[in-house]
Amino acid sequence: MIRTATPADVPVIHAMVRELADYEKALHEVRATEEQLHEALFGERPAAYAHVAESDDGEAVGFALWFLNFSTWRGVHGIYLEDLYVRPERRGGGHGKALLTELARICVARGYERLEWSVLNWNAPSIAFYESLGARPQDEWTVYRLTDGALAELGGR
Repeated sequence: MIRTATPADVPVIHAMVRELADYEKALHEVRATEEQLHEALFGERPAAYAHVAESDDGEAVGFALWFLNFSTWRGVHGIYLEDLYVRPERRGGGHGKALLTELARICVARGYERLEWSVLNWNAPSIAFYESLGARPQDEWTVYRLTDGALAELGGR
């Protein structure tokens, strides 16, 4: 059901990234191209990793895209899950849980002590799903982000 993504998966992963952004009411913010995704996952210096969830007939129905982070407090890497997505018509079939299980397995096997991700506050179905697996919100932290003009201004100083 779950396998490591290959270069041939880039078009379908890219399509699902767009589907996820549309679900999150942010399709207008997607700028990533298939070429950029291919370079990030399979270029000379991969910066991200992906796993694909397949149906019984081999159709890609979901994906997890992740990268390593590092905890100075724990002294080891962890996984930051950038995107987890299962196509709506395939939800409830265990694909999302299987993707998270695979990432947890990687953490345990490699000695990573954290598997983290963000979820939109309004996304009650996802929050309920994550909490059913034992995940807990880290609501004492607020995410900050620099992009576009603010990033260029600060970086140009």
